[in-house]
Amino acid sequence: MTTVHHLARAVGSTGSTTPAYRVDLRVGTHQFVADESAAAGGSDFGPSPFGLVLSGLAACTATTLRMYATHKGWELTAVKIDVRYDVDDEGQHVIERTITVPADLTTEQRDRLARIAERTPVTLAIRAGTPISTTFLPRDA
Repeated sequence: MTTVHHLARAVGSTGSTTPAYRVDLRVGTHQFVADESAAAGGSDFGPSPFGLVLSGLAACTATTLRMYATHKGWELTAVKIDVRYDVDDEGQHVIERTITVPADLTTEQRDRLARIAERTPVTLAIRAGTPISTTFLPRDA
């Protein structure tokens, strides 16, 4: 029998009285806003949906690398994760992730962190193309 482990939950809501494309979000005890840029018709009140996805990837990568370095007793004084989502003229999608670590890490440490970055939970979920099940519920206005 397969056991399901709940990892995260986010709730988003919008309505006719909020600015176009603004979404109020709640994740656990945290509340924040997502929106589209002004160029896309929004008001730029918060990150775009793709910005939020990339933020999750960057946060997971940074956290995982810090955890691993701590476990190994390495001094990882800083780590910067720069993530981009690009689409070319042929419609090919690619996520580019650049990881910057202190120069005093050895080549072996950088190589090990690079391998760990390829196996972070969010990296694996994105690469696996996690299935999405959708249910629509009617609600009175």
